[in-house]
Amino acid sequence: MHGGAGSNFDRRVLGFNRQRKGKHMRTKPAITLDDAKKMLAAAEAEAVKNKWEVVIAILNDGGRIVAVHRMDGARPGNDDIALGKARTSAMTCRPSAVWQKWIDGPHPAYATFPFLAAQGGLPIIIDGDLIGAIGVSGVKSYEDEQIALAAIKAAFPQAKTARAGEENDAKSV
Repeated sequence: MHGGAGSNFDRRVLGFNRQRKGKHMRTKPAITLDDAKKMLAAAEAEAVKNKWEVVIAILNDGGRIVAVHRMDGARPGNDDIALGKARTSAMTCRPSAVWQKWIDGPHPAYATFPFLAAQGGLPIIIDGDLIGAIGVSGVKSYEDEQIALAAIKAAFPQAKTARAGEENDAKSV
């Protein structure tokens, strides 16, 4: 129990806030359902243009579902794969292709990590902050990533899909 107004707890909390001397809590962008809807529309348009049937998963920065879209004709397993790719990117701030490259190359032990090491998942990074991730499944992995990138660029033209200094980690996948 914290006590009533004027309690020791209230004085500690209020005193802490005064000690910050005008400093404010740091804020960062967050993905919204409207952002996700715009991404889904762009992703579906890219898939339809190429006659692809896919599942698109959009997650927030904590790896939680914001939206999932299953196109007619997508295979039953594509849901879990799209979610896995998106979750991998959200939890590691890296394209899922990075994990594929590392497992196929110098770090085969990474295959034991709870990530989906297949191209098609991308983090969404704005001003250095992860705001979410997208994962696509249904066609070849590089085509899945093509759809994911089209979705990100439609909603967040300024977004990055790699942190500063890590832009080349997923090359040659």
